[in-house]
Amino acid sequence: MSQPCNIHGLCGPNGICHYSPKPTCSCPLGYAMRNPDNWTEGCMAIVNITCDDYDKNSMKFVKLPNTDFWGSDQQHLLSVSLQTCRNICISDCTCKGFQYQEGTGSCYPKAYLFSGRTYPTSDVRTIYLKLPTRVNVSNVPIPHSNVFDSVPHRLDCDQMNKSIREPFPDVHKTGGRESKWFYFYGFIAAFFVVEVSFISFAWFFVLRRELRPSELWAAEEGYKVMTSNFRRYSYRELVKTTRKFKVELGRGASGTVYKGVLEDDRQVAVKRLENVREGKEVFQAELSVIGRINHMNLVRIWGFCSEESHRLLVSEYVENGSLANILFNEKSNILLDWKGRFNIASGVAKGLAYLHHECLEWVIHCDVKPENKLLDQTFEPKITDFGLAKLLNRGGSTQNVSHVRGTLGYIAPEWVSSLPITAKVDVYSYGVVLLELLIGPRVSELVEGPSEVHNMLRKLVRMLSAKLEGEEQSWIVGFVDSKLSRPVNYVQARTLIKLAVSCLEEDRSKRPTMEYAVQTRLSADD
Repeated sequence: MSQPCNIHGLCGPNGICHYSPKPTCSCPLGYAMRNPDNWTEGCMAIVNITCDDYDKNSMKFVKLPNTDFWGSDQQHLLSVSLQTCRNICISDCTCKGFQYQEGTGSCYPKAYLFSGRTYPTSDVRTIYLKLPTRVNVSNVPIPHSNVFDSVPHRLDCDQMNKSIREPFPDVHKTGGRESKWFYFYGFIAAFFVVEVSFISFAWFFVLRRELRPSELWAAEEGYKVMTSNFRRYSYRELVKTTRKFKVELGRGASGTVYKGVLEDDRQVAVKRLENVREGKEVFQAELSVIGRINHMNLVRIWGFCSEESHRLLVSEYVENGSLANILFNEKSNILLDWKGRFNIASGVAKGLAYLHHECLEWVIHCDVKPENKLLDQTFEPKITDFGLAKLLNRGGSTQNVSHVRGTLGYIAPEWVSSLPITAKVDVYSYGVVLLELLIGPRVSELVEGPSEVHNMLRKLVRMLSAKLEGEEQSWIVGFVDSKLSRPVNYVQARTLIKLAVSCLEEDRSKRPTMEYAVQTRLSADD
């Protein structure tokens, strides 16, 4: 590979990859190598910044020219000043720094520092690293790429694990004797590939003669699914699959969902978008997300149909239906115990964290609520319905999501004030879902009208904040759902209450990220 520094995570968390002229890993100012024998473990902060005792007046920024950390952007702002970008980051205790592009005024506050690299040529990208003022970095060299420099700076990539270096011959030296062995093993590998290909083709043609037509169709379609993630279905196929849309599973803002069975006996959910004009917009938004997601806590999409005015999505069938139907339906014969509710809170957080931080583009759900959380046979949650999801491409223009609206009772205050929409709207909605998992009924049912939900939540958050500051814990027993069978882990319950309160902050900069929510849940297991 000609540019190993383009590999995501090559130098570990907080590490920076640069050329001098060899690929070299270094720690940024204010950070130290975590494990001197293994660069994949990255760097750690010399002085860690936490939200518990955060004071923005004791923070400073260090400029790293021609440097970028890819991904983990908290938001993307266009045409803002450097000072505005700085103020956004310094006001948020979870912000580790920000990338700023001169000229365009693009601002990317960072929740985490991954995939760091510098560029050998002058570049408008600059990272401003947030550090406590007491950290002295005046005499520490700044990592940079210099393709004309024959002496590697600081620690080189020979300290990486062999498994990381081996695929990239230009990262380490190879002698003449090794070259001979390289050609020998290359010949053996080529011969092996040819032999395997021959056997595979022979098996394929024998299979075609022995399989019945329906079995052959299933095998070929299975191959298509594996290679393309999802396939196109004809409208006639889906009419047959759903038995003319006979069994309705549920209705949403963008369409109706029906149960179906494919010819290979897979049970599926077929979502039929009903409003042709609006449905096409929603369909395109969902379709743009489909190819980018694959996570155990997200519903798997098997395919789609786009014929004339018909717009349909084919997804996996999730056996136990929605969380709303189990949690709020008095006729439901399923009662979630504490362990199940705690696991659901964890799974939803992991799914949203994947959408917000692990995709190369931002994916904002915009309509997080119990109706969009399905439970499989083991009650593992799966997030569905990306009808309102919008992708914000890094480096591109921010798509307009001002016309998107979530569900009353779950929407964040910034929807009303027409502020730019970020992933923090999902964090707020997640906080409401957490409260409902804790108390049982729907939050909006605790007040007379939907318009009063925000006022009630403000009062509830203030009340819970005051109780959490005290040492008395007995109030938690009366707060959690009385229908819960005992025992309830009240340490875990307190952790979820504290997380819900932080998610429901009016000031979105004070809300945590979903990655932080996942870590908070994991710490409750310790």
